[in-house]
Amino acid sequence: MNQHQHITDRTFNFAVRIVNLCKILDEKPGVGRVLYKQLIRSGTSIGSNVAESQSAQSKADFLSKLQIALKEAKETKYWLRILITTVIVEEHKLLPLVTENEEIIKIIAAIVVKTKQNESK
Repeated sequence: MNQHQHITDRTFNFAVRIVNLCKILDEKPGVGRVLYKQLIRSGTSIGSNVAESQSAQSKADFLSKLQIALKEAKETKYWLRILITTVIVEEHKLLPLVTENEEIIKIIAAIVVKTKQNESK
């Protein structure tokens, strides 16, 4: 994925991929069908909070939305790890999502840090 793609686009595309994964999990019987509900909430919430941050009413609001997005990205990482560790989905099938999630976490964290630094100046 293009490293220079805007974070709103990246998180939107990530959410689409999460939705597609969850459609597959929903078709399977068992635990994966239950876990997808957690994954779809956190995985799509990242992008919605990043999108909301773009219309923030203040720096504090902007920061709050991004911190929520970061929290949701870390939760998504957790659910992806559960799916891999329990072999509900084969690891090689989820690695691209895991990698993109890690990159999104790093980008959002960097934006949060930079915003906080600029706020203290």
